[in-house]
Amino acid sequence: MGILDFLTGEFIDVIHWTDDTRDTMVWRFDREDHEIKYGAKLTVRESQAAVFVHEGQLADVFMPGLYMLETNNMPILTTLQHWDHGFRSPFKSEVYFVSTRRFTNLKWGTKNPIMIRDPEFGPTRLRAYGTYTVKITDPGKFLVEIVGTDGEFTMDEISFQVRNIIVQEFSRVISSSAIPVLDMAANTKDLGKLVAEAISETIAAYGIELPELYIENISLPPAVEKALDERTSRGLVGSLDDHFRYKTAEAMGHPGSAAGQAMGMGMGAGMGMGAGMGMAMGGMAGPWGQAPAAPTPPPPPPVEHVWHVAADGQTSGPYSKADLGQMAAKGSLGRESWVWTPGQDGWKHAEDTELAELFTVAPPPPPEG
Repeated sequence: MGILDFLTGEFIDVIHWTDDTRDTMVWRFDREDHEIKYGAKLTVRESQAAVFVHEGQLADVFMPGLYMLETNNMPILTTLQHWDHGFRSPFKSEVYFVSTRRFTNLKWGTKNPIMIRDPEFGPTRLRAYGTYTVKITDPGKFLVEIVGTDGEFTMDEISFQVRNIIVQEFSRVISSSAIPVLDMAANTKDLGKLVAEAISETIAAYGIELPELYIENISLPPAVEKALDERTSRGLVGSLDDHFRYKTAEAMGHPGSAAGQAMGMGMGAGMGMGAGMGMAMGGMAGPWGQAPAAPTPPPPPPVEHVWHVAADGQTSGPYSKADLGQMAAKGSLGRESWVWTPGQDGWKHAEDTELAELFTVAPPPPPEG
């Protein structure tokens, strides 16, 4: 074997990368002094791309396929090297393999609550979390903007930056969407699309995209959730009352049921006690015959309304109806005066209330002189 054959065999002639991880995005093909044999074979598998960097400058990008590294397959690198077509010696370049598959099931979430203005609850804080997917769309740009000279770049090294961008855009989208808090759960799919679209322009400068972004949950502070639970409970009170009345009527309509029997026994006992008391009272007679029945007490006196009067942005009162009659006689209370009494639906003109009679009584004729 000649010396040229020996030197030729020292240089690598097959370049490829078999990814056995789930989070490696970029891997540098290491070779001492980065010497690559002219005419070597380059294998780029599906969901991969190979990027050649020559003397710190981005050269050629190879997509999936089998390549023979010659001048006709490396136009940019050939130009940088100023090769003639007869050049056959090894060249020095770095080769980076870039994974172009989707990196899935990545987590994101709001570290701090987001303040929004809800049309029903007013200023409200909420949190959200979900998952997203990342895919490298421009291997050369990703290598220049993000990776640099890192020999093995993983998803963990960029996920923090992507999460910050997602949370920032989510906060902006959720604040401008005007979707009520109670309706957000039904619109998480649309919100996810809006956030992904808002992020796409920013992360495109990194050479990546987010094919999928999901919002799994949007939650309110514990105090607000407790208030919502109490409101729901109050809304059920009417239904529970109707249910109780229904069950009572059902028991009365079925004497054979346990509840109906118990109710019937209770009613029978009550009727028996009433009859016994009536007979006992009937037997209580004095020497002059039957005792007279006790007189019926008079009903309680009617409750007099008190009134308030509003004039010139001020309120006064309370006044009795007699006080208002004197005010009407003096002219300080007119038909158009605003009055209010407890139980009345808002302020009304005096002539639209029972006070109208104060203005319909005509004065007696003047005395004869």
